[in-house]
Amino acid sequence: MDVKPVRSISNKEKQTPRHKRQKTYFTSSEKNMIINVYEHVKETWPADEYPYKTKLNEKTAAVCGIGIASVYRILKEYATNERVKSPVLTKKRPTFSEKIDANDKSSIRKIVHGYYMRGELPTFKKILQAVNDDEELPNFKKSTFHRILRHLKFRNVRLKGTNALVENNDIVLWRINYLKTIKMYRNENRKIFYINEAVLNIGNSDPKCYMDTSTNTSLISKEGTSTKNTTSRSKSLVILHIGSETGFLKGAEHIIELKTQGDPHESIDANNFEHWFEQNVAKLGENSVVVMNAAPYNTRRAEKTPSIAWTKGDIQEWLLHKEIHFDQSEVKVELLKRVHDVKRDFQAYAIDELAKKYKVDIMRLPPYHRELNPGQLVWSDVKDHLEITDTSFTFEQIKSLLQTSIRNVSSDKWQSCITHVIQVEDFFYRKLDVLIDNTMDTFGVNISDTASDTESCSSSTDESLLKYME
Repeated sequence: MDVKPVRSISNKEKQTPRHKRQKTYFTSSEKNMIINVYEHVKETWPADEYPYKTKLNEKTAAVCGIGIASVYRILKEYATNERVKSPVLTKKRPTFSEKIDANDKSSIRKIVHGYYMRGELPTFKKILQAVNDDEELPNFKKSTFHRILRHLKFRNVRLKGTNALVENNDIVLWRINYLKTIKMYRNENRKIFYINEAVLNIGNSDPKCYMDTSTNTSLISKEGTSTKNTTSRSKSLVILHIGSETGFLKGAEHIIELKTQGDPHESIDANNFEHWFEQNVAKLGENSVVVMNAAPYNTRRAEKTPSIAWTKGDIQEWLLHKEIHFDQSEVKVELLKRVHDVKRDFQAYAIDELAKKYKVDIMRLPPYHRELNPGQLVWSDVKDHLEITDTSFTFEQIKSLLQTSIRNVSSDKWQSCITHVIQVEDFFYRKLDVLIDNTMDTFGVNISDTASDTESCSSSTDESLLKYME
């Protein structure tokens, strides 16, 4: 084949793209300001330099730092109506999974597991009734609950004339792989740290505060944790911290004030998280292990891999850079097949690569298994120490009180919570999936319903995890 010179790929090109920027809306005052800029440009700049309206619009857009299309749209609105007005923004309706947080989702999963542990089959009707009877969980209609179970990766299998709920194989494999790996790390006496994320809501509905410690599994669903009990007068903070059996890592807290209502987890992006992690990873020590939730901000790929959106030339260049053989006559589909065959070797996460530089290993919790994270228990202690009774407190005042509360959490508390989590891990590892197997074997499985499941199980744990993460 003809070999072209390989162009070096910059770090910027290697990074996966950020989320699409939210569409900008202009208020009436902003629109009037843009119109005034346009009139100023029209009156003051030389006519021979800007003889056409297009040039005036381009200059106005450059001065205001907005797109040319926005200038056109605002001028057209003014010319048509002789005035401009602010847009009427429709309130986004929450999706079914935004109505419940990760704690609720984890509780639903535990209810399903509970039936297997009692040797009973968890049917849809039984689980729906159990959830609606639970005072701490919302009530659901059948259609909504069907969608929630699919969202939680449960499916129906036919067992002796009854449809029973079982977890998808990728979730089971993820959990088993996690439990085996962390057990190995504990046997090697490696120090294990846990990264935790919490949302602090201070409002009139609670004399103190509301601490939401729901784990963010936005990787699986773009919906994050709901901010319960928030009002327009409430204040919300997002807290990132890291801790181990010796307590919270000193000075590692990262506290962000939410300026607007919405999903609090969206306030943490990949750049923000990676910068915070890099500031603290050196403090952990070599051979440490960091456990975190799977979320968009910690699962950005270290480099992009070709897709159908890439040009043929760019795909060829990527293959050349990776020293992968191809023929110049191959079409894009053939080139992408070559990419697919090796793609798994180039899908490392940026945060994992950063940790490797400090000889630290990263582990990600299976989704909605909050009982495997001791930080869930520790943050309840943080809340108990908080004394915030006034919503007029400034961000710095709240931050100071929160830092004091964090310092008051002892290493004994962390050790107690980790001991409890180890007991849960041991139960999951030794009993849970065994009990599920025994219950299913007792009732018998229809072979025709599970043929595809057997094929799915033949893939490795890593492949299942990778597929699910995508």
